[in-house]
Amino acid sequence: MRRAVILAAPLLALAACTTDSAPPPASDAPTTSATRAAVPTTRAEAAPPAEPEPVADGPCPYLTSAVVADANGQHVTKVRTSADKPTPACFFYRPDGSVQLTIRVYQGEPAVAKALVDQAAPIDTSNPASSPAGWKGGSISGEENAVYAVAKGGSAVVVDSNQKQTIKARRIAEAAIENLGL
Repeated sequence: MRRAVILAAPLLALAACTTDSAPPPASDAPTTSATRAAVPTTRAEAAPPAEPEPVADGPCPYLTSAVVADANGQHVTKVRTSADKPTPACFFYRPDGSVQLTIRVYQGEPAVAKALVDQAAPIDTSNPASSPAGWKGGSISGEENAVYAVAKGGSAVVVDSNQKQTIKARRIAEAAIENLGL
């Protein structure tokens, strides 16, 4: 008993010296999708480019509908592309008209590629991603989608799938990287 009092006294004194920093209460609202956090920018940081928008009918120049259907597990009825140069983003649609998968490829400054990946799969909240070899980024799964985002040098590939499994998005990213020779 005496030992317990001796050990407890310093702990109580230490507890009295600390500030009250209770964590904020957890939100009761469920998370319904993998979210992309805004990446703060300063003059020293690079900002990722704006989100791509579909502007033209496909096909995707670096990824076939058959590869997407096989990897994502859904029939592709339509493909649209963005106006991004040199490599457009590609949007693959389901039979009900909704987007099932978006793939975005960036080629340019290494800092911008890294910022794009961190925006899509923030390092603080995603699982590490390192496939194919030499590529680094993150993968994150939500209740409605999965994101796989990786960068290497000045290139970045971001796949957003309506499936919950990141392995499907990873396979599509690997196929695009191989097809583009990145």
